Amino acid sequence: MNKFAIWVQAARPRTLPLSLSGIVMGLALSPSSGFSNPWIMLGCLLTTVLFQVLSNFANDLGDGIKGTDNAQRIGPERAVQSGKISVSSMKKAVVFLSFLSLLSAGLLLNAAVPNLTMKALIFYLILALLCVLAAITYTVGKKAYGYHGGGDLMVFLFFGGVAVLGTRHLFTPNFSVEEVLAAIAIGAWSTMVLNLNNLRDIDNDAEAQKKTMVVFLGLKNALRYHHILAILGSSCWVILVYKHSIETKNPFLLLALMPLLLFVKHTTQVMKIKEAKTFDPELKKVAMSTFLASVLFFGLSHL
Repeated sequence: MNKFAIWVQAARPRTLPLSLSGIVMGLALSPSSGFSNPWIMLGCLLTTVLFQVLSNFANDLGDGIKGTDNAQRIGPERAVQSGKISVSSMKKAVVFLSFLSLLSAGLLLNAAVPNLTMKALIFYLILALLCVLAAITYTVGKKAYGYHGGGDLMVFLFFGGVAVLGTRHLFTPNFSVEEVLAAIAIGAWSTMVLNLNNLRDIDNDAEAQKKTMVVFLGLKNALRYHHILAILGSSCWVILVYKHSIETKNPFLLLALMPLLLFVKHTTQVMKIKEAKTFDPELKKVAMSTFLASVLFFGLSHL
């Protein structure tokens, strides 16, 4: 495998659809679905991709240094752990992606300036810095929050609230109940993906002293927690789709409920799992179901 392919693998492209789901929903609930200012739309998508790749690089670095990623770990091989990318090179990549992410965020805010008050602009600047900090400190550092059960809350907040509300309010200052419902749904489903990741890695994480929510709860309670997240996300999604369909007089939007069948199938399948490694294929299923739901909502909103 050449160097470029190794870096692409380390960027974890399969995580991008999930990270973009909240952005797509924020755009869908914005005036003109974001098309009123395509520069803001493109800026949101690009900045999110950069933040996600930064997070993936930092995660690879942190878990690699701490020894959490090792030969016994189930799942895709990691670049630092395998020695394909040196610690020094990954540190430089994290610094470079941090700069690139903030630059992209700055250009995005410049495009959105006409829609923002000074207080809102300052808030978004601080938020951009927090996004970089959260991306890095998930696994990097002595007090990495991913090692103390904080990952679930941060995923819920950033993939849900920050992505949906943050995107929508770049276009309009007006508050909407629908944006909160969308944020909870996407946030809950995104947390399900992290929970599956941690269910897969439960034994290895416990041995490495990585106290994820799954390690805290134990396997049985973590599965119950998983179902609670599924019910929470799906319930908010049903209310959102029905409410938006009525308000926009668009019955076709009800077709956006179809991905819920995939979540039902997934939760049924999870209950049958006996080996940790068989949790891995479910990650992609939930991530893509979430992305499909957001894209369907966005597309059907225009009918």
